[in-house]
Amino acid sequence: MPDPAKQPQAEALVRRPGGPQRATLLELLFDLVFVAAIALSSTTLAGDIGWHGVVRVALPLAAVWWVWSITALTTDFYDPQRPQIQVVIVSAMLGAMMLAASVPEALGERALVFAGTYVAVHIGRGIILVASLGGSVAQVRAARFAIWFVVSGVAWLVGALVGERLRTILWPLALLVDYVSAGFRYPVPWLGRVPLHQYGKAGEHLGERYQQFMILALGDLILVPTIRYSQTEPSAARTTAFLVTFANALLLWQIYVYRAGSLLLTVVNRRPDRVVRWAPYSHVLMVAGIVATAAGSDLVVGQPTGRTPTGWVALIAGGSMLFLIGRTTFEYQVYSRVSWTRFAFMGLLLGLSPVLRMLPPFVVAIAVASVLAGIALTDTLRANSARRHTPEAAEPPGEESPARP
Repeated sequence: MPDPAKQPQAEALVRRPGGPQRATLLELLFDLVFVAAIALSSTTLAGDIGWHGVVRVALPLAAVWWVWSITALTTDFYDPQRPQIQVVIVSAMLGAMMLAASVPEALGERALVFAGTYVAVHIGRGIILVASLGGSVAQVRAARFAIWFVVSGVAWLVGALVGERLRTILWPLALLVDYVSAGFRYPVPWLGRVPLHQYGKAGEHLGERYQQFMILALGDLILVPTIRYSQTEPSAARTTAFLVTFANALLLWQIYVYRAGSLLLTVVNRRPDRVVRWAPYSHVLMVAGIVATAAGSDLVVGQPTGRTPTGWVALIAGGSMLFLIGRTTFEYQVYSRVSWTRFAFMGLLLGLSPVLRMLPPFVVAIAVASVLAGIALTDTLRANSARRHTPEAAEPPGEESPARP
C-alpha cells in the first residue's frame, strides 16, 4: 500500500502533465555513446559477412538497442531533471560504453563483460527506481520492469559462462524474454500489467528522442565510409562509391526523418500507448538496416570494382530492404495501413539481386540509391496530390491519411 507520507516526494520523480518536453543535454550526451556501438557493429559485420558474422553483430546490437529504448522510455515517464533519474541515465551511459567496446567480441572472449554489463544496467535501474519511488504507485511500474529483467538476466549470465554454441541459443532466448515481456506490458502475478495510460506521458519528448537517435544512426553511413575513403588511394570508381554512400544517407533521412520523424512528433500525442509500445520494434529493424548498409558501403569504398560477391549484395541491397521493412512496419503501427509503392520498389530491388552480382560494387550501390530515390520521389508526389485534394487536412509528406475509427 502506498505510504501517504512518502508519496508526494516519490511522485515528484514522475513527469507532470504540461511539463518540459525537450530532451535534456544529458540525454543527448547519452546518445553519443551509441555512435561507437553502431560504428563498431558495421565494421565488425564488414569483416565477417557470413552467418557467423550476422549473429555476432545482431545479438549485441539488439541488446544495445534495448538499453537505449528502455532508457528513453524511462526518461519519458520520469523527470530527467531529477537527480535520481540523472543517476539512472549516467549509469546507463557508462554501461552502454562498456557494451559498445565489447561488441566485436561479445560472443567470444568478452561475453561475460557484455552480459554482466547489460544485466547490471537494467537491474541497477530497477533498484534505483524502486528505492526512490517508495510509497508511490509508480513503484509498482518500476518493480514490473525489474522483475522481468531479473528473469532474462539469468539466461544472459548463464549464456556468458557456457561455450559459444550454447551462448547463441541462450542469448536469443534472453532477448526474446526482454522484447516479448515489453510487448505484453510486463505482466507480473498479483501486480498485473503496466497500465496503458502510463505510456507516452511526454509524447513530444519521446518522438524527438527517436528522431535524434535515428539521425545519429544515419551518421554511421557517413562515418564508416569516410574513414575507409581516408585510408585508401583515391580513384574515379572509389570517389563515385563514396559520393553514393552520402546520397544513400540523405535518401534514408528523407524517407525516415523528414517523413516519419515529423509524423512521430505529432501522432505519438494522438495514440501514445500504441506508438510508444511498438516503435522500438520497428526502429530496431531500421537501425539494423543502417548498420548493414554502412557495412556494405565500407566494402564498396574499399573495393569499388570487380564482380560483387553475394554477401556484399546482401549487405548493400539487403540493408536498405531491412530499413524499408522497418519503415513500412512503423507506418502500419501508426496508421494501420501501408504504402504499397514501397512494396513495389522492394520487389524491384529483390528481383534485381541476381543481376547485381554480375556488376561492380559501385554500380550496385548506384542501383540501390536509385531505388531509394524512387521511393522518396513517389512519397513526394503522393503528398503533393493529397494536398491538392484535401489542402485543409494534408498529412505530413510521404504519408497516408490515418485510419479513422
